[in-house]
Parts: sequence; C-alpha cells; structure tokens
Amino acid sequence: MKLYNKNISKLLLCGAILLGPTSCSDFLDEQDPSNLQPDTFYTIPDHAEAAVAATYAEMRFYGQGAGIFSANWQMLEAVTGTATTETGQNSDLNNLYALIHDGNTGHIANFWNGLYRVIANANLAIEKIPGIQFPAANEAQKTRLIGEARFLRAWAYFYVVRLWGDAPLITLPQTASSEDFNPTRTPQEEIYNLIVEDLTAAEAAGFADFNTNGRASKIAVKSLLSKVYLTMAGFPLSKGATHYKLAADKALEVITYSKANPSTLNLFPTYRELHQENLKNRLEHIFQIQYNTVVEPFPLNDYFPNFKAVTYAGPSGTGSTVPTLSFYNSYEKGDLRAKDQEGWFYTSYYENGTGAKFELGQPYVFKYFNIAALGGPGITPTRLNNLNVNLIRYAEVLLIYAEAQNEVGGPNAEAYAALKAIRDRAKLTTPAMGTFTKATFAEAVWRERWHEFAYEGITWFDMVRLRKVFNETTGGFDNFVGHRNLNVSGGAPLLEKHLLFPIPIPELRNNPNLTPQNPGY
Repeated sequence: MKLYNKNISKLLLCGAILLGPTSCSDFLDEQDPSNLQPDTFYTIPDHAEAAVAATYAEMRFYGQGAGIFSANWQMLEAVTGTATTETGQNSDLNNLYALIHDGNTGHIANFWNGLYRVIANANLAIEKIPGIQFPAANEAQKTRLIGEARFLRAWAYFYVVRLWGDAPLITLPQTASSEDFNPTRTPQEEIYNLIVEDLTAAEAAGFADFNTNGRASKIAVKSLLSKVYLTMAGFPLSKGATHYKLAADKALEVITYSKANPSTLNLFPTYRELHQENLKNRLEHIFQIQYNTVVEPFPLNDYFPNFKAVTYAGPSGTGSTVPTLSFYNSYEKGDLRAKDQEGWFYTSYYENGTGAKFELGQPYVFKYFNIAALGGPGITPTRLNNLNVNLIRYAEVLLIYAEAQNEVGGPNAEAYAALKAIRDRAKLTTPAMGTFTKATFAEAVWRERWHEFAYEGITWFDMVRLRKVFNETTGGFDNFVGHRNLNVSGGAPLLEKHLLFPIPIPELRNNPNLTPQNPGY
C-alpha cells in the first residue's frame, strides 16, 4: 500500500508542476510489483516455497473436468475393463470404454497438458531456487525444496513415459526463444534415467521420514522409486532381474521402517479408515493429491450412482464410472473388500445419506465415500468433501516387494508375509507358503493387486507392464493383446496399439517434431 500511494503521489506531482526529467522517469521506469516474472520473482526463500507449492497444486489436473459428467482421472479406469458407465453422454469417455479413443479424445489431451504443467513448474523451481540466497541456517530448506521439485518432476514424467512411451524430455524452463521450444521425442529409457536420477536426488534431500502435511517424504520417495524399478523390470524396457532386485530392496527399506514405526506407517486396521478425512496423509497414505473445498473439492464424485439418493444432495450423481458386475463378482467369497459398505463397494445406502436404508440394485464404488461429508446413520453431513486422492499406499509397497522378491528368487518368508498381510485384512485365508511355486505366487500377487487397487489409477499400468490382464471369469490371466474387456456390449478387444495412448492431435499440430504418431492411431 505504501508503494502504491508513493507512486500515485509521483504521478500527481508530475502532472501538476514541471519537475526535472529524472523525477518523472523514476516513476515511469519503476516495475509494477504485481507483474511477476521469473527474473524478479525468485529472490527470497518465500518465493522458493511458493514455487514448490504451485507445483504440488498443478497435480490437481488429475481431477479436473473432461466434458459433461466426466473428469480426467476416468481415463485410467475406463480402459481397464473393470468399470462401465450408467450415463453414456460423454462421447470421449464412451470411446475410452470401447477402446476406440484417438488423439482427439479430450481426457488424453488434458493428461498431457496437466503433466507437462507440473514438469514446467518443477523445471522453473529446479533452475531458479539454487540462485536464491537463504540464511546459512536455512540451507537445508533450499536443498529440501529442490528435492521436492525433483520428486514432483519424476512423478509427472513417470506418467508421461507410461502413457506415451517416447516423449519430449524437457528439463529447463522454456520460452519462445528456447532451442528446444518444439522438442522431439526422447527414447523412453532416457526418460526413465531422469526419473531415477531425480528420485535418487530427492531421497538425499533431507526430507522427513514420513509427512502428515501432504508434502513428499523420504518414505514417499523410496515407495515411488520401488514402483519405478518394478515398472522398468517389466515391459517395455524388460530390465528383468536387476530391476526386480532394485524394486524389492527399495520396498524392503519401507517395510523395515514400518516394522520399526508401526504407529506411523502401516496398513489401516479396516477399510473404512482409508476414506476418513481426519486420517488423510496418515499411516497407510504415503502420498496423496491434496484437496480442500476452500481451494478445490474432492474430484471423484463421478463414482456416485446416477440419480440415486445416497447423499444429502438427494437424487444426484452421474454414475459415469461404476464397477462391472463381472469384476465385482471376481472377488473371493468372504472377501471383506466386496462386502456392502465395508470395503470397496456398496450395494445399499440410506435415503439422502441419513434416511431409510434402500437397495441400489448393483454395486457402486464405496472406496471414496466420505460418510462425514455426505451422510450416514446418525451423522449430520458436513457437506464439505475434503478427501484426498491416493497415489501411493503402504499396501502397494507390500505387494511391490512380494512381486519383485518372487521374481528375484521365488517367494521367501518376507514376500509371503507381505501378501498375507493384504489378505488378512480382507478376512481371507492364504494358502501355506510351501504350496506356492514361483509362477503361482506371481499370479496370486497380481490377482491381489487387481482386487486391492481397483479404481486407484493403478490397474491399467499393471496391464501394460505385465502384458497380462486379469480374466474376471476364469480368475487367471490373459495375454494383453486379444483380451476382451467386458465393460461394453460384445467386449472390446485390446490391441497392440493400446499399449500406448496417442499423442494428442493439438500437440501434433502445434509441434510437427512430435511425429510420428504412436502406432495404430
């Protein structure tokens, strides 16, 4: 305010009396303090904090709209075959369900743009923060912030490389005069090398072991790194045994920390705790995208059934992502995850959230149902849905270890214990360790991944790295190519081209250097 008044005073004086040219030119030459540019903004530690916070905020593209009755996240569920729709009013979403999507599909363009916005913000922070003067006592803060930016860049590139394969690898801030303003596509192995390099740097950046504030932690870095190594071990890089071992070792570090700190990192005792607001960023939640209605509300509401009164809002919801009956019925008998209102699904609820119980007629996703916000027996709903979106849970680290260790040398006691922990919570009996072969243990872990991580944006990437798809009818696994998803009439076949998504057409038009398009599109 002082600066504003001072400048107004200068303007009035310059207009009222004749002053020397220096006084008026001082005013005219002063930079507008609200017009922030990279060369003037990155000057104090608060600017560094703001830059990293902005990078975290960009992750919320994940839940932003993709046309009528749809959001970006649905792209990763529609193509798996485990979900279908009750609405059918979004042609792009319908095309994803039917596996006839192409480079004009809006969700795909939104993912591309959202991920590269995260990367752009991270690049700017990584480039500019080192030049900011921090007090000597706060040098650790600078290292931490750069590490967080590198973690977020790795997170974004991990999606990019799995969705499109070879893709632009941009590591510096861009302007219209940048040499690589219209970049070519970089081989995916080089992208993975950067991901590993960024995560290794983040692991050494002095993070807290575990964070409840939504920021990256050392455990989050190790968990994501184990996931990256597991993916590199499979298709398309097929690194095999060396990277399965790297994945197992890194996951074991997380498991070891949990054993020493079970009240900090562990599985929740029941499934309900996974969708309680007061437990966000805690215990099993290793890393989440942060949501709050003050900034941006929880974005997974398209799981609500179409015009059934399950919340305080009455008959509403879109039902544009709902479980297929074949997938719901593939859970083992007695699996708590398939029990009404206990696990991942609900087949009944209460009128307007708090009234008389009624049957829904089919299963819907309960995994993200916020009872406190939406209503339940004896609960006055807050109407403020502030749940976060899960990206990494401790359950996934357990199954990463089980799968990777089995690939290294067959199932050992630790791998068996990891699988059993997941099944114990589901109230399922696990066959004795000696009854498994390496092959049957691998399939047992894959099956558990399908049932544990349903509707968390994970299943599609399992399908691609394994080149296998869970067969909901037989309980076994089909080859990726030729498997028919049962979520549309007649079953849509998975083709070789579906291993990658197409480059968005607007990007190809803007940058001819991205050609050729991914095969088959």
